[in-house]
Amino acid sequence: MAALGWLTPRRRSATARSVLAGEASAEAARKSTQEVSGREPEFPVHGDERAAAFFDLDNTVMQGAALFHFGKGLYKRKFFEKRDLARFAWQQAWFRLAGVEDPEHMQDARDSALSIVKGHRVSELKSIGEEIYDEYMAERIWPGTRALAQAHLDAGQRVWLVTAAPVEIAQVIARRLGLTGALGTVAESIGGVYTGKLVGEPLHGPAKAEAVRALAAAENLDLSRCAAYSDSHNDIPMLSLVGHPYAINPDSKLRKHARTEDWRLRDYRTGRKAAKVGIPAAAGVGAVAGGTAAAIAMHRRRR
Repeated sequence: MAALGWLTPRRRSATARSVLAGEASAEAARKSTQEVSGREPEFPVHGDERAAAFFDLDNTVMQGAALFHFGKGLYKRKFFEKRDLARFAWQQAWFRLAGVEDPEHMQDARDSALSIVKGHRVSELKSIGEEIYDEYMAERIWPGTRALAQAHLDAGQRVWLVTAAPVEIAQVIARRLGLTGALGTVAESIGGVYTGKLVGEPLHGPAKAEAVRALAAAENLDLSRCAAYSDSHNDIPMLSLVGHPYAINPDSKLRKHARTEDWRLRDYRTGRKAAKVGIPAAAGVGAVAGGTAAAIAMHRRRR
């Protein structure tokens, strides 16, 4: 048995250098595994009930602005005249080409929408919203962003839209996409009839951050474990609230800010990868496929 003594491990305390060597070896092994598998650490984390995701709508989840698509649908139903449609069309064209929100256009669109729905019942607009989604919005959902949202849902996390669009329209879109719900601009109604006024102000910029903060408190969410996605620098307050901010189809100001803050970027408008790519592992394949599909669709429209 003495001859086998060398097989018996010796009991001795670990020195600081041996601890360092062990930790370094473990880290190298972890990195090597990731490189071989080609995967990032798991995100979203499955079963994390205190984590959630918040998605801006316009040009993040959907091409263009929901309010403009809604206006087009209302015109078809003779809610307003042709000259109003021309204004909506111009604002939508600006948004699609510039990729950013013009404050005057957005304010004009909101004022027009409020005057148009004044006197109509909330239930009527909700029903019409379902039809308008099928007619003008469904085909404009970015497949790549949809895949990201689905990754959070598949991980058992809640997913909300956060948008300046009317909350009734946002809720229709969220439900049709299978999301948890939506935060949106609230129009005043009395007895189920719109008054033509807002409750507070449009859910835009800092107001979005306040809505997310309030919802997180009510739902017992840990914002440091949550994710947020947007295309606009106006949403930097919301993106800065969470531990996992993503710039999706970013405007120039958001792209610059995201690079400075080392936030993750993804651009589905051309299918190309942004300079800093960080897609949740569970959504990687779907997101890339979605970006490619979107690029092909846009190319076909231009031909």
